[in-house]
Amino acid sequence: MNNIFRPALVLFALLSALTGLIYPMAVTGAAKALFPSQAAGSLIVQGGTTVGSTLIGQNFSDPKHFWGRPSATAPQPYNASASGGSNLGPLNPALVDAVKARVEALRAADPGNTAPVPVDLVTASASGLDPDISPAAARYQAARVARVRGVPVEQVNALVASHTQAPLWGLLGEPRVNVLALNLALDGSGPMR
Repeated sequence: MNNIFRPALVLFALLSALTGLIYPMAVTGAAKALFPSQAAGSLIVQGGTTVGSTLIGQNFSDPKHFWGRPSATAPQPYNASASGGSNLGPLNPALVDAVKARVEALRAADPGNTAPVPVDLVTASASGLDPDISPAAARYQAARVARVRGVPVEQVNALVASHTQAPLWGLLGEPRVNVLALNLALDGSGPMR
């Protein structure tokens, strides 16, 4: 009986140490050495205070800021401990009502804007934590942000253009704008009313 259990226990202990300790520590060490910011959560620190992460959206509702995609997380928007979508299908009346309400809120915040509302401003992402919007969604909001801040819309559009990220390696994904980074840059860029 010892002939069976002893090798099994030794192999179990070795594989546990290899896959449970050595490999994770090696991968974590390599990640911290090669990609220190990403391994630490891609945090944005200003004045010694962490203000957010470029990987998790934040709930901006002030008209002087750009707004991100709606979040379906509970109990509050952009709750990183409760990532998930609304699970409402395209024919679900609750989704249709939610989208209509979001369109009305965008129109009420900027009544002079008659452009079509970009879809990413009225539909939640699958995770509910999406930190990015499309350049079209940022341009849609530029006039409102410029008007509320009392700055030329060209200045705001230039800031949007400078914060537009290209697809990864020019191939993967779509162009995107990180809402937190854009709002932080905007807060430091010009006069406020």
